[in-house]
Amino acid sequence: MPRPDPPYRRIVEEIRGRILAGDLRPGDRVPSVRQIAQRWGVAVATATRAMATLRDDGLVEATVGSGTVVSNHTRRRYPVSPAASQRPRQAGTLKQPLGRMHVLRAAIAIADVEGLDAVSMRRLAVDLGVGPMSLYRHVANKDELVTQMADEVFGEAELPDPGPPGWRAKLELVARRQWELCQRHLWLPRAVSFTRPALTPNMMAHTEWILHALDGLGLSMTTRIREALTLHGLVATVALSMAAEFESEQEAGITLDGWWSAQQKRADQTLDSGRFPLLATIPTETVSDLNGLFEYGLERHLDGFAALVEDPARMWS
Repeated sequence: MPRPDPPYRRIVEEIRGRILAGDLRPGDRVPSVRQIAQRWGVAVATATRAMATLRDDGLVEATVGSGTVVSNHTRRRYPVSPAASQRPRQAGTLKQPLGRMHVLRAAIAIADVEGLDAVSMRRLAVDLGVGPMSLYRHVANKDELVTQMADEVFGEAELPDPGPPGWRAKLELVARRQWELCQRHLWLPRAVSFTRPALTPNMMAHTEWILHALDGLGLSMTTRIREALTLHGLVATVALSMAAEFESEQEAGITLDGWWSAQQKRADQTLDSGRFPLLATIPTETVSDLNGLFEYGLERHLDGFAALVEDPARMWS
């Protein structure tokens, strides 16, 4: 008695059938990983594997601003058998020898468009046109890959030596540089741990730079490292909201403006009830202005830190 196809394969064949039948045309959005998991009642890992198989077969592709759509590739016209899709791809399509930077830049490009969950050793090997085992000469596993990706991205932010005069100007500079990184690479906050810090040169250089920025203030090293971590935490917290909004747009295909428009009637009814007179006076754009929220949080945090610097009696460590 033949064994039934695994769940991910059944999902792949159903979506493939819709594409080949013309129900889904080139450029049409396909269900996201989250939507697949919900619609077919499978785990996210199963949905991710189904999406990766569709991508590897050339049926779908990720696009900036539109999510995953039916590919324009000619392979979409021809069905690919399950057996063929399981065969390893031919390596050697790189025009130059595979190096660590090739691996990192390719992984960063995937994460920038599709998010960190889309990055896998198998997917990376396909994009680079190499055998998966060749990647392990450069990174031990996905965890190390993500750490190296984050460190490479931190290297994009140039921190001047010695930097602007004054501790406050220095902290403003490094926080805004990190904010810019998070805007370019929405996955970055998820790749950085506070409790298990990566001992990598570029991330360590940011922390060292902040510690030096606090020289001469009479602060203990404990206070200085807590300030470095708090400053990055402020950046990361707002950046996570920005990443979540991008993911929501990709998943639902609705922009933030579109979402607010859809909520307008409900919002008007709630705010016009008179129960929330102060909330009713707040402009909608203020709530969704993440740049403004970041700047406000940074300035108020530094105001508080200035009080600590100016009054040593406030220091408790």
